[in-house]
Amino acid sequence: MNKSEFSVDTRSYGNARVLIIAEIGTGHGGDEIKATELISAAIESGADCVKFQHVYADEIIHRATGLVPLPGGLTPLYDTFKALETGPEFMARLKDRVESLGALFLCTPFGPKSARELRDIGVRAMKIASPELNYAQLIDELAEYGLPTILSSGVSRLCDIENALKPFSHTGIPIALLHCVTAYPAPEADYNLRMLEALSTLFGLPVGVSDHSADPLVVPSLAVASGACIIEKHICLSRSHDGLDDPIALPPGDFFRMATAVRRTSRLVGEIGVTAAINALKNEYGAARVEAVLGDGCKRLAPSEASNYMRTNRSIHARRPIARGNLFSEDNLAILRTEKVLRPGLEPRCLPVVLGRHAARDIPDGEGVEWADLGDF
Repeated sequence: MNKSEFSVDTRSYGNARVLIIAEIGTGHGGDEIKATELISAAIESGADCVKFQHVYADEIIHRATGLVPLPGGLTPLYDTFKALETGPEFMARLKDRVESLGALFLCTPFGPKSARELRDIGVRAMKIASPELNYAQLIDELAEYGLPTILSSGVSRLCDIENALKPFSHTGIPIALLHCVTAYPAPEADYNLRMLEALSTLFGLPVGVSDHSADPLVVPSLAVASGACIIEKHICLSRSHDGLDDPIALPPGDFFRMATAVRRTSRLVGEIGVTAAINALKNEYGAARVEAVLGDGCKRLAPSEASNYMRTNRSIHARRPIARGNLFSEDNLAILRTEKVLRPGLEPRCLPVVLGRHAARDIPDGEGVEWADLGDF
């Protein structure tokens, strides 16, 4: 694995050529015309890559998840995801459109079904979202595809990153690791960008930032000065639209400003070096603000995301009510995000231990399965 560059096909990205990803996600609302408008806006605004999310509600959350606080307010997330299901043919057409304009198409799967459909339409790379970083079964499958893979590492600890990277360790697949703060919007002072160098050194990988902060310039610019070769930022046509992430996304004009700042900082680092480039950014944005964003470089859960740990991440849940004494099986269990209402369960990597055991108590529909729930009948 190359520590300084990330490659997809014949394209290589590094500090001198930063990969700028425009995250559309599900911002198209299932409307293909709007999706093509977003694609054009992203590329015209300076994106090298346009990213979507291939959503099936039952791969992500339980139907009993309830209302979830999102940037746009309390959201019935299961029903919202259900309405955003589009199928592989929709994604294939978006892929063709992106590639016809000379950009890289990228899409996030959320489970085996969506992953296999993306593989089958011929995607050139894969992206793992932060909540799925601990979804061992999905990551094992993606490692078998042999495709360049980008992993986001929001709401994670070092051990979570290490476990996620193990399946790729002997594959030779190009891997990149994105630092992220899983909060919407994320306070810029939570970014701790000095951690980029630590992550790159610890794991021997190219690094980048998936940025959810409100400002279009500060975090992306400082990330590039700190060694990022990938910058991902949400894009929207207007923040007044009703996409799930539109309230924290950048309209095209702001995205263009962000992309311009990223390219400028990349050139600056090449011309005068990292220290001088950071000093120049201190002069531009203020020394105290820059130091707050750079942080101390120690990997930890950011204050704004700490309460989401093992709730935004995946865990083992009851797919339906499980009576005391019944066997746990793949038919009655699912690996899902917990969110705020339900109880979290064991990590996905514990699934082989759970399967075939008996339930020690009645487990309500959607609840997480814990060690105490495993009986010895």
